[in-house]
Amino acid sequence: MCTAVRFVDGEDNMFFGRNLDWSFSYGEKVLYTPKDYNYQPAFNAEDRNHAVLGVGIIADDTPLYFDCANDAGLAVAGLNFPGYAEYAPDSVNLTANVAAYEFPLWVARNFTSVDDVEEALKNVTIVAKPINDQYPVSMLHWIIGDATRSIVVEYMADGMHVYHDDIDALTNQPQFPYHMQNLINYINVDPKPIESVKWGNADLKAWGAGLSAHGLPGDPNSTSRFVRVSYTNAHYPQQKGEQDNVTRLFKTLSSAAMVDGNSMMSNGQYEKTIFTSGFSANTMTYYKSTYDDPTIRAYAMADFDASSNQLQTK
Repeated sequence: MCTAVRFVDGEDNMFFGRNLDWSFSYGEKVLYTPKDYNYQPAFNAEDRNHAVLGVGIIADDTPLYFDCANDAGLAVAGLNFPGYAEYAPDSVNLTANVAAYEFPLWVARNFTSVDDVEEALKNVTIVAKPINDQYPVSMLHWIIGDATRSIVVEYMADGMHVYHDDIDALTNQPQFPYHMQNLINYINVDPKPIESVKWGNADLKAWGAGLSAHGLPGDPNSTSRFVRVSYTNAHYPQQKGEQDNVTRLFKTLSSAAMVDGNSMMSNGQYEKTIFTSGFSANTMTYYKSTYDDPTIRAYAMADFDASSNQLQTK
């Protein structure tokens, strides 16, 4: 499972990040795709050569991004969406056909804003084509963000769905509209202290801070994580500067992190937050920490060789 959020600071700089929750690592690294990389789309999708930085793996000389951002400050992350995601079995004439595995790369290589992506998605088919036999098609939905807003993209049996994400958060199934409706169940939750009340002749006083947030779900289920991270993201005090906003991003995502031993999968393994990653559009820097090493490490786009045409990892 996974969790993602987006926010902007007081100067409209976007910060975008995610938790990847699973039972094992794929050997993912911070991966840079220079603008001159010779990307060969699976079908007829365009390639407009934006440089891309994110977290992913390389298969058949192709970058497979779990999440990434480009040199224009546009970011995208794919999150697990089993039971709901259903892609087209083959390409469709008169549409732009994008293989599911290349969707984040396609977004980041081709567009500079969420507005541009949303317009393009009106004529896009996402195709259930794997990169090779080793990596089957992943059933995902995506959050895409820039300095102005974010959207959620879900491709299901009845086609493409694009939602404006006014809460700037995403987890997993069910569909995004359910998550937004479910938030209404928690509109009473508030960070402010509770005043004393009188029941009959008894004066009732809170024994400490936090009682007003009673009822906020704490379990690792995707619906609970959506509520919790949305609440944290919406109420976190605005910060100034790169360091404090990166701290905000990672602390917000930690509120929905999964701990080993808390959530068993059907195969008997436990999910945990394998890594947390984040992007600062202000400094064009990717940040990453792992379950076993919580140190947040920085990878600036400027630290990679932009003049190369080769994929680069760190």
